[in-house]
Amino acid sequence: MNFVQRIEKWGDAHHPKWIDIIRIALGGILVIRGFQYINNMTEITNLVGKAPFVNLFSVSFVSHYVIFAHLIGGALVMTGLLTRMAAVVQVPVLLGAVIFINSSGGLFHSDSELWFSVLILILLVFFAVEGSGPISIDEWMKTHNDERPHKHKWE
Repeated sequence: MNFVQRIEKWGDAHHPKWIDIIRIALGGILVIRGFQYINNMTEITNLVGKAPFVNLFSVSFVSHYVIFAHLIGGALVMTGLLTRMAAVVQVPVLLGAVIFINSSGGLFHSDSELWFSVLILILLVFFAVEGSGPISIDEWMKTHNDERPHKHKWE
């Protein structure tokens, strides 16, 4: 059994249902944040432009990646479908937010979102290890495998 399989097995065995409420809220927050960035594209472009390694060409790419990761990844986290993968896709976005964007203002700055970004990053790492839990599409698919349509011999 490799490392990833051991993490998955441990996460599935130690997952109380109240953690699913946190997962659903986290996914909802990410989706809402994605829509906020779509509605104010200049905000995300300015935030991404603050990073020292981002050139003019990659600002557009990184901005669109952040929006895509928040919208699609947040929806996947919220529904519990491919939660580990969706959380891992979000981690670079939040690492960038913590290290390059929000850290310049400091933790106690009046407009600082550093604490919020750190909290979201910690939750994403947690769900990348823990998985989706009992209230999720992944769990439903595991337990209802026999109810899904199967191909017939002649198809």
